Amino acid sequence: MHKPPPTMGRVQTPLAYIAQRWTPSPAILRRAALSAVVMSVLIIVTGGAVRLTGSGLGCDTWPKCTDDSLFATPAQGLHGAIEFGNRLLTYVLSAAVGWAIIAVRSTKPRRRGLGRLAWTQFWIVCANAVIGGITVWAGLNPWSVAGHFLLATGLLTVATVTWVRTGEGDGAPRPRVPRPVRKLSWAIIGVTALLIVLGTSVTGSGKHAGDSSDVPRMPWDWTAAAHIHAVAAWVVCALAVAMWLVLRVVDAPDDTRARARDLLLVVLAQGVIGYVQYFTHVPEILVGVHMLGSALMWIAVVRLALSLRERPVVTVPSPDRPSDALAAA
Repeated sequence: MHKPPPTMGRVQTPLAYIAQRWTPSPAILRRAALSAVVMSVLIIVTGGAVRLTGSGLGCDTWPKCTDDSLFATPAQGLHGAIEFGNRLLTYVLSAAVGWAIIAVRSTKPRRRGLGRLAWTQFWIVCANAVIGGITVWAGLNPWSVAGHFLLATGLLTVATVTWVRTGEGDGAPRPRVPRPVRKLSWAIIGVTALLIVLGTSVTGSGKHAGDSSDVPRMPWDWTAAAHIHAVAAWVVCALAVAMWLVLRVVDAPDDTRARARDLLLVVLAQGVIGYVQYFTHVPEILVGVHMLGSALMWIAVVRLALSLRERPVVTVPSPDRPSDALAAA
């Protein structure tokens, strides 16, 4: 007697319906995850552009742009267009994250851990949209601006991990380098995270408040904050050099050594940009480039840490033919 498919007679979610009829190739899966990474970087950079052009209150309320209009109006001029354009990019970001969720859900066999990472991105986007609204309501309070940026960096973290994981299996992680090297990687992660947080203290006390009106600043001298930020940057640089050297000594895999090289190059470039912008009185264009460098540096840190271990492909028996094995690509 013919048995109906397990899903017959049950109401399917749209994701389950798509997954039943489409299986993305590994290349499509990785491109979908990479699109979320790219959009996460872009939303950080454009968010910085909003602040650097003084357009932070171009739309003076949220979720509407004005009390009477969902969209920017001609009366709001260029600042309104810039702020509203950044809000529209959130929808593009959401589409990229949505594509990643659909591609991950449609992968065969189903990868639930990868699915949780993809869905985490969605919830971070939702949370940060709310924080962005609170930031507008609070008149660009520097603490909420800092939180908005840090949560965007959190999204970039999860998106990067998802992207890397699409090229791995789902087995238990196995180290590729000795334990002290992995501890050095954790030190790099911790100090770089501190460096990014300290960067928000420089921004929050500096002159680029995001609007031409009297926006409050963090209660300390931005020059002192910049000096502390620079000390942390030098520590990250020293750790990056140490990692690059150590990986050569322990004869680490070529791809891991390449990740360490990438991090070192990004950190050095970021340091040069940071000093140039400080001594040229923080021009807007260099601040924007520095924000891009911050995102690229954090991606390099995460990729390096993940390259120190590997996850093998797990084979699971097919429910219809137990003797078969399917690769969890």
